[in-house]
Amino acid sequence: MPTIGFSDLRKGAVMEIDGQPYEVLDYQKHKMQQRAPVTRIKMRNLFSGAVTEKTFQAYHTTFTTVDIETRESQYLYNDGAFYHFMDLDGYEQFELSEEKMGDSLNFLKDQAIVEISFFKGALLSVKMPTFVNLIVSDSPPGLKGDTAQGGTKPATLETGFELNVPLFIKEGDTIKVDTRTGTYAERANL
Repeated sequence: MPTIGFSDLRKGAVMEIDGQPYEVLDYQKHKMQQRAPVTRIKMRNLFSGAVTEKTFQAYHTTFTTVDIETRESQYLYNDGAFYHFMDLDGYEQFELSEEKMGDSLNFLKDQAIVEISFFKGALLSVKMPTFVNLIVSDSPPGLKGDTAQGGTKPATLETGFELNVPLFIKEGDTIKVDTRTGTYAERANL
């Protein structure tokens, strides 16, 4: 396995510590007078989702980088306990718990194409496309006079997720949603 030192450390890097995969969220290098420099790393455990911070001696530590395998998969159904997916290449089926799904549930609809991450054959997480098209299932009408400053109103999407949309969006419209932030991007042109 390839290793990286502190000079190669980057946000988003995935490394293995104590047999667990961690993604670097942030890091800070500290130089102290008459002491060896240290690096404080904020990282997320990709199995549990827990975020931790650890401090390492800069000169004495290297990290083993890991390859996270991703497979393009299609969402099939939810049986009440698990969300079932099918690998589009090998047609292998697998399931993810609601905890592993996380915020992706806000944007998941039938037959959606997603990327599923694996570490040493174990399921890690699901990654939604950056933008998804969803139908507005409920939204109150905009009021006249509210448009002077480009006002917004609440809307409920077909997945049950709620967000703010511009006043001109109405029930039945299809909108593009940014899955990273959970915000309205634009009206979808279908």
